[in-house]
Amino acid sequence: MSTKILIIGACGQIGTELTQKLRSIYGNDNVIASDIRKLNNDIVNNGIFEVVNALDYNQIEHLIEQYQITDVYLMAALLSATAEKNPAFAWDLNMNSLFHVLNLAKAGKIKKIFWPSSIAVFGPTTPRENTPQYTIMEPTTVYGISKQAGERWCEYYNLKFGVDVRSIRYPGLISYKSLPGGGTTDYAVDIFYKAKENKKFNCFLKEDTALPMMFMDDAIKATIDLMDAPTEKVKIRSSYNLGGISFTPKELAEEIRKELPNFSINYEPDFRQAIADSWPNSIDETHAQNDWNWKHTFDLKAIVKTMLDKVKIS
Repeated sequence: MSTKILIIGACGQIGTELTQKLRSIYGNDNVIASDIRKLNNDIVNNGIFEVVNALDYNQIEHLIEQYQITDVYLMAALLSATAEKNPAFAWDLNMNSLFHVLNLAKAGKIKKIFWPSSIAVFGPTTPRENTPQYTIMEPTTVYGISKQAGERWCEYYNLKFGVDVRSIRYPGLISYKSLPGGGTTDYAVDIFYKAKENKKFNCFLKEDTALPMMFMDDAIKATIDLMDAPTEKVKIRSSYNLGGISFTPKELAEEIRKELPNFSINYEPDFRQAIADSWPNSIDETHAQNDWNWKHTFDLKAIVKTMLDKVKIS
């Protein structure tokens, strides 16, 4: 049976680029994009698109049957900063959408699931430098709590029911193709827009806040590499650590200044600082390297150069 893919949350920050890449690999007719609303963008206009509520089991089941879906990428979620403002809805969306897809796989209706986790699963008691794959996890954000619970459910469904579910703990993601989606690491995207607009940026984190980051191209490659890996190579069924590179707002600003010497930055930490302070500074990604040969491509210099080249100011 050929691969037929459903992406739920296809219009989000990761979903947008994942959909484009998967369509280029599998063809437009084999990748069905879906989201809660129909936007006027390339994802909607350049292939099959369906409006779907990730909380509606019957809607998802109908799409899976209609298009004979084999693989589901569940990218719908409320991100860290947004989730803090609406905890009940964040828990509902982040958990029940996952349950729906896991139960559809348990019932034999789909073969493979990708579900994203995050470095938000870690908390203030986690070792912050080179955070291990297996360590203390006591998240203190709504987003982190939902992702940690989700990891446990993924592992449970794999262990008890043989569900082929695969996951990555994404670090902060940097992209020029879609606007920030309400995450704590979004400063590292917004900064490029402000640098090109008016050469000035107010940063909501302190200058020395180191966080693990990754260019979106690397994150998409990791996602597809993991989904393509032979089943026996996928040894972790909770979620794989992925670290990319770590840098601070100050280091990022200095790299931008090499290209735009007049760029200036001010630091005005807000509620997102406490979220960032609960997350690791750097991540040990040895298991991903050993199990499915993961390796990132973009360093800080390459990220800055690409972003300044590609970011479009309207």
